Amino acid sequence: MTQESQAIQHEAAHPTPGTYFKIAMVLSILTAIEVGIFYLEFLSYGIIPILVLLSGAKFILVCMYYMHLKFDDRIFSTMFVAGLITAAGVTLALMTLFSFFA
Repeated sequence: MTQESQAIQHEAAHPTPGTYFKIAMVLSILTAIEVGIFYLEFLSYGIIPILVLLSGAKFILVCMYYMHLKFDDRIFSTMFVAGLITAAGVTLALMTLFSFFA
């Protein structure tokens, strides 16, 4: 495949402004859910995994669409997801080390 045909294919694969708007609405809804969950007192420490999952979902959406990683080589997506998993693992290890869960 020539460089010109790759550029045309890459350009055709990009989302429309409507898709960006839909992603922005999904991110807004996820943020509203996070804010709502913060005020649910009966969740106690159960709030932490819920917020971590919602934040991770938002991170992935932003990286994949707004940073165009969905349309680039897979190695870039792998690096971002690996960083997210590593950061979550280090955070959980530190929480365990300092007896947060006890």
